[in-house]
Amino acid sequence: MNTVKTATELKFHFEDLIIDQDQIIKLLGYNSECLPEPFGSYLEQAMQDCSLLEDIGGTYQIIEEVELAARKSSILANDLEFKVGRTIRKELEGAEKLAFFVCTAGGTLSKKAVALLKGEDPVLGYVYDILGGAIAEAVGDKLQQMIKQEAEKDGYAITNRYSPGYCHWDVSDQHKLFSLLGGSPSGVSLTPSSLMNPVKSISGVIGIGKDVNYREYQCELCQMKNCFYKK
Repeated sequence: MNTVKTATELKFHFEDLIIDQDQIIKLLGYNSECLPEPFGSYLEQAMQDCSLLEDIGGTYQIIEEVELAARKSSILANDLEFKVGRTIRKELEGAEKLAFFVCTAGGTLSKKAVALLKGEDPVLGYVYDILGGAIAEAVGDKLQQMIKQEAEKDGYAITNRYSPGYCHWDVSDQHKLFSLLGGSPSGVSLTPSSLMNPVKSISGVIGIGKDVNYREYQCELCQMKNCFYKK
């Protein structure tokens, strides 16, 4: 019988993360050579404020008790069934372990973005909102690299990360995922409809195994139109 390990919970500073500023500028609808005011000064202000954040974090748990065989659209982890859909199930083919994770930009940034969007400066709020999404994804990149390094010590490779709500993975599985991570990982909670709070958070799974594949580019797998990367 496998021993259930405690989830690993980590805190990050903004400076620990790799933030693609050019990508943020593109999401704002411009390019780095032609960024009009007030976007330039607003982005600089937001980046400075983010350097003071203390609630950026991520949590992950590697589950060894998994079952993928004979399942075309779901996976089992610690006897919990996740209805990930055929596409993600295929991408996890060969996984011997599964790493579940939650990453967040934290509540401080999310609250500030919402207050500005609804209040005195919606444009500045939009900049904070975009940056919050970039931070959550950057934490995901950081955790994914850590999981990869941990896996490689045992001779394993990893897959890409996949999230509930994408590629037909039912978002209601968030509640099962959070239960594997202790309920409120890194201070992130769920609404009854499975939305995360703070909003600028991501969750998902990464496959670990000797015969799994990592795709450098995988946008063709997903039909989501409002995607951080597709934008």
